[in-house]
Amino acid sequence: MSAITLTGLTIWNGHEIVDADAIRIEGEHIVAVGDGESLQKNSTRISCDGATAIPGLIDAHVHLELNPEHKKAPERTDTSQDPQMTERAATMVRHGITTARDLGGGAWLELKLRDRINAGELPGPRLICSGQPITSTRGHCHFWGGEAANLNEAKIVLQRQVDHGVDLIKVMASGGRMTAGSDPRKAQFSVETLSALVAEAKSHGLPVAAHCHGTEGIEVAALAGVSTIEHCSWVGKEGWASDYQAPIAELILDKGIWVSPTVNKGWQRMLDSENSSVLDRIRKAYVKMLELGIQFVASTDAGIPGIFHHELPSALNVFSQIAGLSAIETLRSATSNAARALGIDKQTGALLAGRRADILLLDGNPLTDLSALTSPVSVWARGRNVFSLR
Repeated sequence: MSAITLTGLTIWNGHEIVDADAIRIEGEHIVAVGDGESLQKNSTRISCDGATAIPGLIDAHVHLELNPEHKKAPERTDTSQDPQMTERAATMVRHGITTARDLGGGAWLELKLRDRINAGELPGPRLICSGQPITSTRGHCHFWGGEAANLNEAKIVLQRQVDHGVDLIKVMASGGRMTAGSDPRKAQFSVETLSALVAEAKSHGLPVAAHCHGTEGIEVAALAGVSTIEHCSWVGKEGWASDYQAPIAELILDKGIWVSPTVNKGWQRMLDSENSSVLDRIRKAYVKMLELGIQFVASTDAGIPGIFHHELPSALNVFSQIAGLSAIETLRSATSNAARALGIDKQTGALLAGRRADILLLDGNPLTDLSALTSPVSVWARGRNVFSLR
């Protein structure tokens, strides 16, 4: 096994700037972070000319099956789109996204892609896949085949995902905007049903991610003890973020549930608006959750109309401005904290000895200017150099 040492670096390890200027890689792993003079012995030395090294980015909510150029939801899965999904994955990793959680598709195509990436056959991020989301009859994203009229049917859908080798279970706890006839304000399952599904998933060692727009669905998901709440939009009668309820937020905190708010590049339109009442409500809800101690994880919902899979680096600047997060807090939400939320912090999310060599090199300093994330110099994914300008 030949060793590689990246030298001449400024290193932010996912937690803090460290007193080191080199990273030694052997195979898929980082074996040391330290002084370049000592680490480069018996290795191939690559001078990085003062670049800033940070952990590879993590997008906690994507849909590789969806084509962002389409204007509406598909009627069914296109099972011939493997080439398009392969290209999306390759583009993501070239932009510094070395891990992504895929939260819904209809034919397990993303699982096949995951396995090919893991085998080293294709370039792409580490994929964590949920397969078909469990939804109510004609409920949100029913076109992916996960409809269930009752708990028994929902357990059948869950078992089908287990049989296909998923990494987690996705449940549509509320309706959504993408599906005609679905109401984002309404819960799609009872507390008893969702609690039983969480217990069933845990019996297989799988966490549960819950799609939640309306406050009613957020409360059901929190009571059921899911691992992550996706969107957490607090939708009420007056629209998005109009029904924030402190007792439910406190329940989310008490249960240790992570919030994945799916703030993407497209939200820039609200920042550009001179008067956005929706943005004001969203900001107030986010501030209250963050002040309470609820932890956020970076996510984009990539694949929905207009949101491309490689855009997390530019979306993080938007996320920072909307949520009122510092640059370091934002970076942690897409690296070390994201890895903790997804249960993979022993593998990735930090530049530490023993972790996978998922490394993003940048010319600028993202700790002071998040726009530096959009201009990578080099990307390493599990010890492989998948992109380099030099």
